[in-house]
Amino acid sequence: MPKLTIEDLKKIREKARGTVTLREGVGRAKVTVHMGTCGIASGARDIMDAVMNEIETRDIKDVIVTTSGCAGLCSREPMATVELLEKPPVKYVDLTKEKINKIFEEHILGGNIVTKYALAIGSERTF
Repeated sequence: MPKLTIEDLKKIREKARGTVTLREGVGRAKVTVHMGTCGIASGARDIMDAVMNEIETRDIKDVIVTTSGCAGLCSREPMATVELLEKPPVKYVDLTKEKINKIFEEHILGGNIVTKYALAIGSERTF
């Protein structure tokens, strides 16, 4: 294995800083992919992969991505909840890679809810 250079170490450090920001909750948006058993069986891993791909491709550092268990609506999986700062959360249902990419572009980056994929707006908790 070749020796690491100073530039290699700098790249590793910057990548690690980006993941720490996501874990510590510093961001303009939070995406929760619901990954209970029913969600995973319905394709939630593909949804998670699509979100992570958007973040990596666009080099976004201020969007938090997390998972949760079952949201209680098994027939509407895969699902994700999008929360923007100072805005109510939006639960999206029956997701595909194409739908989550559109949600990423329009809601997460643009601030506009994609109503045709949304089940509900608001919840008992806030971001």
